[in-house]
Amino acid sequence: MTTSTILIHQAFASKDEPGGTRHYELGRRLVEQGQQFTVIASDLSYQTGRRIVPKTALVTESSEDGIRILRTYTYPALHKSYVTRVFSFLSFMTTSVVVGARAGRPDLVMGTTPPIFQAVSAWILSVLHRRPFLLEIRDLWPEFAIDIGLLRNRFLIAAARWLEAFLYRHADCLLVNSPAYRDYLIKKGVEPGKVCLIPNGVDATMFDPADRAADFRSSYSLDGKFVATYAGAMGMANDLDVLLNAADLLKDRPEIHILIVGDGKERKRLEELAGELQLTNVTFTGSYPKSRMATVLAASDACIAILRNIPMFTTTYPNKVFDYMAAGRPTVLAIDGVIREVVESANGGIFVQPGDPRRMAEAIADLASDPARGRQMGASARAYVAEHFSRDEHAMQLAQLISRVAAG
Repeated sequence: MTTSTILIHQAFASKDEPGGTRHYELGRRLVEQGQQFTVIASDLSYQTGRRIVPKTALVTESSEDGIRILRTYTYPALHKSYVTRVFSFLSFMTTSVVVGARAGRPDLVMGTTPPIFQAVSAWILSVLHRRPFLLEIRDLWPEFAIDIGLLRNRFLIAAARWLEAFLYRHADCLLVNSPAYRDYLIKKGVEPGKVCLIPNGVDATMFDPADRAADFRSSYSLDGKFVATYAGAMGMANDLDVLLNAADLLKDRPEIHILIVGDGKERKRLEELAGELQLTNVTFTGSYPKSRMATVLAASDACIAILRNIPMFTTTYPNKVFDYMAAGRPTVLAIDGVIREVVESANGGIFVQPGDPRRMAEAIADLASDPARGRQMGASARAYVAEHFSRDEHAMQLAQLISRVAAG
């Protein structure tokens, strides 16, 4: 049976755009299985702030690999204050409801959070269309915002938790991408049968572990270097000061070079810090689309995943780690918790205590001194994610879940 789904996702990114592509990859596979998949997204790139489509109308429609994409107006607020970003979220919440009301009646409306405002849009559309509401929880908001100090006002915290509980209560099904998120929801009083797990994963065929990306390495003067790469956002949560301080400790190892790939609110400050520390062994490359990430990781000898040392981050499954593993590269992992269990089960990298630049520097230096060990870890990591975290398998699970929820 063909099922029609509308997904509300402000930061939706296709393979030719920077950012997470979980929903593009799953949506493409749903279409291949005969499903209809529509995404209502922002007309701005969440990473770069640039308009993806010209600002000529409320909505611009396109199609990519069978996915119907409706991009709607969003107030630009990249790297601005938190209050300004809230205005941006609210603008998308409003325009996405207007566009979704005119997009045709689906069998199911899917929301994803964070930001939580777009989940409100999805709930409103489910009411307007009188269709089931599937809510995907990619991060535990507002708990993450509270833990990192982004949300401090008691009234706002209380309001955020009320809204969180409201959405959990009104969703027909809650989809999570980490097993620890399921435990969290159940402890919050959500009925276990209402929570479904489809973890973050990867299409291992997108990566060639034998590739060394010689042209890319040459373009950044990395020939003969041991390259350790961080690829991802540069925000408050990512703790990249620790990585720069580790690079400072590695100044006496000129054969080691750190690549920082991506963008975010903290990038300017981090580049200034690198200048103050006189780090000639660090390069900021800017963002690359997912279609180029295979080349970026192929040029790397090791990859770095790092988050601030707060309790809630032990619950997360970062997308980047699965890409690192699929690329056949060892991970220097400065994140404790469930993702550490994955990396250690795969024998796919080295865990270092979050917040410890000296230990991070030692782990990078150890891998540079023993490249055979790193290659072995990378091969083991790739085999593990191909078996346990396949995007094809996850897409089949999602198709079954959508059909089940749509049928009531």
